[in-house]
Amino acid sequence: MSDSHHSEGRSFRRFGIITIVAVYLLILVGGVVRSTGSGMGCPDWPKCFGSWVPPTSASELPADYREIYAQKRKAKNDRLAVTLRRMGFVATADLITNDPSMFREAPFNPLRTWIEYGNRLIGVLIGFFVFITAVLSFRYFRRDSRITWLSLLAFFLVGFEGWLGSIVVSTNLLPGTITIHMLLAIAIVCLLIYVVARSYDGLVPVKLRGGKTAVNVLLGLGLLLSVLQVGLGTQVREEIDAIASALAGAGRDTWIGRLGVPFYIHRSFSLLVLGVNLGLVWLLRKRGAWTGVLRFFVISLLAVIVVSILSGAALAYFAIPAVLQPVHLLLAALLAGIQFTLLLLVNQRKALPASTTAAWASKQFSYQ
Repeated sequence: MSDSHHSEGRSFRRFGIITIVAVYLLILVGGVVRSTGSGMGCPDWPKCFGSWVPPTSASELPADYREIYAQKRKAKNDRLAVTLRRMGFVATADLITNDPSMFREAPFNPLRTWIEYGNRLIGVLIGFFVFITAVLSFRYFRRDSRITWLSLLAFFLVGFEGWLGSIVVSTNLLPGTITIHMLLAIAIVCLLIYVVARSYDGLVPVKLRGGKTAVNVLLGLGLLLSVLQVGLGTQVREEIDAIASALAGAGRDTWIGRLGVPFYIHRSFSLLVLGVNLGLVWLLRKRGAWTGVLRFFVISLLAVIVVSILSGAALAYFAIPAVLQPVHLLLAALLAGIQFTLLLLVNQRKALPASTTAAWASKQFSYQ
């Protein structure tokens, strides 16, 4: 490969890695939005209270602003309900149309408004990052068009994620939409990880004694369990939101006791996730795959799982501290990303030249 191709590849990979980190930052900020109850800080989308620069005081709004935005919300939800009925989602359409909570406007709160608007601004920035990544991917179109097509798909999904965010706002956090929103964010991360990894034409040699089947089974199972755990976690979060709303934010120390079956499944499921991944680590060591880069990601995997379990326990036993909620969410997304990266490492197409591999490994993991 020519020096120009190497240079182009480096710029694509570097920007791709920056974009992946930025997406994780957005997931963290989204967690802050949820933990502070700022999801409805802006009643409209993409503007906030009809302006590109949100107000800082209720005095800047009309006296009947809550009624105005409630009517706008209802009109948008009615259009959404018509579309959902055409698609066959009649029950969801009826819920959106008939549930009065869908049209309830919260009083203006400047802190929540700006937290939510900051989340949107970061989301726009991430959109630009993914767009630039997609543009840079065109240099691979002739050599490996899959990199380009999947980079474009990631950009399309970011746009869809933004639209879905507008639905979350207009329906006042419709149950289920937040789960889809989170899972889609993880899908975008995995797409970006894949195109960056594929641009390396493989990362580092991974030779497994006895084949890769059992390792792949545990990796695939672990990733599936992590995604299911994220889904369960968002369902628990929705339950907590409903309880907090019913109690007007009071009695925080009683919220956990009021949770239903999903919470207990989510809590017990973490042990299954830990067990599967411990089995994976044992198998990788047994198969002689304890190489530098792989070791780094495996250690990261275990660290994320342990810290995630500890943060979940702290949420359960210390009255759901708001500061830990976004951290717990970020760790769940990180876990899925690390597992997906391990899957790519084990099933690479081909290795880099030895000199390139050595340089990359020494630069990234100098502790070896």
